Amino acid sequence: MKLRTNARTSFRGETLAAGKSHLTPPLGTTFGGGAFRVCHKCPKTRARSGVLRTAHGDIRTPVFMPVGTQATVKTITNQELLDAGAQVVLSNTYHLYLRPGEKLIQEAGGLHRFMSWQKPILTDSGGFQIFSLSTLIKIKNEGVEFQSHIDGSRHFLTPEDVVRIQQSFGSDILMPLDECVKYPSEKSVIEKSSVLTREWAQKSKAARLHGRTTFGGGLLFGIVQGGTYPDLRKRAARELLDIDFPGYSIGGLSVGEPNELMYEILNETLPELPQDKPRYLMGVGMPMDLFEAVSQGVDMFDCVVPTRNGRNATVFTSTGKLLMRGSSYIRDFRPIDEHCPCYTCRTYSRAYIRHLFNAEEYLAGRLASLHNLTFFIQLLDSMRHAIEVDRFLEFRREFELKFNSKGMNHE
Repeated sequence: MKLRTNARTSFRGETLAAGKSHLTPPLGTTFGGGAFRVCHKCPKTRARSGVLRTAHGDIRTPVFMPVGTQATVKTITNQELLDAGAQVVLSNTYHLYLRPGEKLIQEAGGLHRFMSWQKPILTDSGGFQIFSLSTLIKIKNEGVEFQSHIDGSRHFLTPEDVVRIQQSFGSDILMPLDECVKYPSEKSVIEKSSVLTREWAQKSKAARLHGRTTFGGGLLFGIVQGGTYPDLRKRAARELLDIDFPGYSIGGLSVGEPNELMYEILNETLPELPQDKPRYLMGVGMPMDLFEAVSQGVDMFDCVVPTRNGRNATVFTSTGKLLMRGSSYIRDFRPIDEHCPCYTCRTYSRAYIRHLFNAEEYLAGRLASLHNLTFFIQLLDSMRHAIEVDRFLEFRREFELKFNSKGMNHE
């Protein structure tokens, strides 16, 4: 199966126009002062399609963003990302601040030039990594002191520092410093943390407005925290609206809580956020979770699931997951997914990829990761198309029936 340069194949086997939509505004269209425009709404759910305008191009939503934590998506080249249909990648401020460092990236001409990626870049604040990877952490109203997981050096970052660093990178979308509390935690702990996160959000907004950097501004999103307590989530969302951000992220989910609880929190939180601004669900990426979140009105996603699973011999297909080390693939000369247009599926068989994994060849993880990224990127593309032709709910049911009918597929 050959990949066409001007078409995408959906999970229904239909051909979708690449990079265009009859509902997407043409370049140069003004959005009435905002960076985001809703193009179409599903008549049966809260799902919507839209366009987010950035300095490095438009992002059509809903969208899946590959995670390039250290200015690279693990084992995948930029050209492969483009071929997979990636519109935007995510990098991490904590990691890039520690290595190679803010000054070197500035010397390179900003993060886009440093990593040779000319499309939009979203940089996470690194708050989650500070609290999960660092040691000897001291949280203060002014910021957070921590010890590097790389060399043990001590650092202190304020909310203003985190915004300044991201602006110096030239990021298109910035995240403010927030406190990430583990699950489960007592309500009093979450409430105290939410107050601090709100104060840091105010400082971040002020720094974004008054900062002067080499590479300009970028869109600063607010982050809604509040744990698994609906009232705290609602309060956090309303308080962020008072600060007024061009977009809103939902953090602190998919950290160990049951899926049903995550869906409940989304259902309580999303109606509090403005309709005319993008919503970004941080770190969520399993297919069924993506469908549920899109149905509730989420526009943007990132997750390491495609590459992490790929490196560990698990691939996603339209009929379920495959464990590629399994003996059932020894003489299976079909592609991973016959409906997938990626280079892996156009070129190699399941038998060959199984051989690579069992021979511990590095190419195995690359090929599986490339397939998975294509799967996730195009799954969101297909959701967007389904929304725009008023078939999102039907598409979800069709996908779930195929994907769940065999579960972990060993065919």
